[in-house]
Amino acid sequence: MPGEFEDLDAYRKAREFRRRVWKLAELLPPMERSVLAPQMRRAALSITNNIAEGHGSWSCRHDLSYLRRSRGSVNELMDDLNARQDQGYFKPEHLDSLREHAREVIRLLNGYTAYLKRQLAKPEAKDNPE
Repeated sequence: MPGEFEDLDAYRKAREFRRRVWKLAELLPPMERSVLAPQMRRAALSITNNIAEGHGSWSCRHDLSYLRRSRGSVNELMDDLNARQDQGYFKPEHLDSLREHAREVIRLLNGYTAYLKRQLAKPEAKDNPE
């Protein structure tokens, strides 16, 4: 895919989301910081890493695969937010904005996925420009 992955709206929104998740992980109780915080940070980093790696492959098929992984990491973090709320670490109103941010990342990933699928469906489409 030509262009820079940093120019993708999905990447930009995911990057903001990653920063917010990392800040939230710092607010976990001390007893949870050794396991839960790194898990949340890895999942958040996986979102942006997969967008970048897929885009760098210059293959629509590979990019789609990485976008699916990225979307899976967003869903993993949504479950982490639910688990942290269930444990009483955060109130629902403190997590609502972060959940909406996650939904926006998913919407953008879905939009980019749909775009790539349309590109693959074009008769003249070549999956790899190299």
